[in-house]
Amino acid sequence: MQKVFLHSHSYEPFIDHNTEKLIVGTLPPPRFTTGDLKEGDVNFCYGSRDGQLWPILDRIFNLNLKFETTQEAIEQRKSFLKQRHIGVCDIVASAERKKIDASDIGMQNVALRNVLDYLEKYPKVKILLFTGGNSKNGPEYFFRKHLKEYDVLLENISNTVPRIHRFIHPITKNKIKTFSLIAPSGAANRAVGSLESYKRMKRKNAEFNTIDFRVLQYREFF
Repeated sequence: MQKVFLHSHSYEPFIDHNTEKLIVGTLPPPRFTTGDLKEGDVNFCYGSRDGQLWPILDRIFNLNLKFETTQEAIEQRKSFLKQRHIGVCDIVASAERKKIDASDIGMQNVALRNVLDYLEKYPKVKILLFTGGNSKNGPEYFFRKHLKEYDVLLENISNTVPRIHRFIHPITKNKIKTFSLIAPSGAANRAVGSLESYKRMKRKNAEFNTIDFRVLQYREFF
């Protein structure tokens, strides 16, 4: 019988009473659960050396971030998030995997965090930034399942990438907007390459790449 790996989230949500925007993803790579970090990983949310979120934010805000497994690198990221009133609350608490990798599609028996509870506790949050869309096991996909449990509707505002939705919190009655950004991962590069807006920019500048495209997109929402 094949052994199943329990992939649990490595970090508690990073959020406080000044938080206004929440980054919502799924899970860090399994090595963050087991503690087998690679050189260049940062032991914090989105700290994988292969991930693109922090390199993108580094370019947008000229942060001069360190990309290394040190406490200084962690504190740099925490300081930035606090200054910008941004939090992180990934929606997946744990999942089982037959194959130990970081793919969203490989997650089974997924346990979700109660994001609505966090939004009730921290009512200044009015924006959710999904690091991925509504494809199976993506953050928007799971958030829709989460809202269904409370009979809350996610209303479409715009279908242009990044897709924009809104909903009303069932307890606080706050109106909250969601933005489904292109995932900051190499796996999403094919999706970026298929976008007409990306192709148009690429035709104008042959050196334009998928990270450049994300920088332009993320800058508007961060």
